[in-house]
Amino acid sequence: MKNIKRIVFQLPEYILIIAVIFYWGSAGMVVNPIAIGLIIGLVLQIIFKNRIVGIIIPSLLILTSFYMLFALMYEFNEFPTFNTDAKRLLFVGLSYFVTTMIVSGIMIYKYTTMESRIVSQLNIQN
Repeated sequence: MKNIKRIVFQLPEYILIIAVIFYWGSAGMVVNPIAIGLIIGLVLQIIFKNRIVGIIIPSLLILTSFYMLFALMYEFNEFPTFNTDAKRLLFVGLSYFVTTMIVSGIMIYKYTTMESRIVSQLNIQN
């Protein structure tokens, strides 16, 4: 069980990098400063594990995902019938944004409990 929990806490940054790369590719822009900034921020977060940045980045991603979910629902309502394109839009959009929010939530939990885990480890060692 400890190994599964450790793996789950190590994955969010990597999954979010994959999500940003997916966003970059689907945006159709060769130079996307937002995607480049997010990737650099997530890679630096993997290296340095800063608690404040570990809370800010996923919070921004959650807010952006909520906004995009509303945009997705608005776009979905413009389809006259529930056809294949509407299904694809709904499936890909919902899975992408909901997964991003869940992974971001795990990352926020990871970095909000990080200080208490460090203190408890120090108390065990003393």
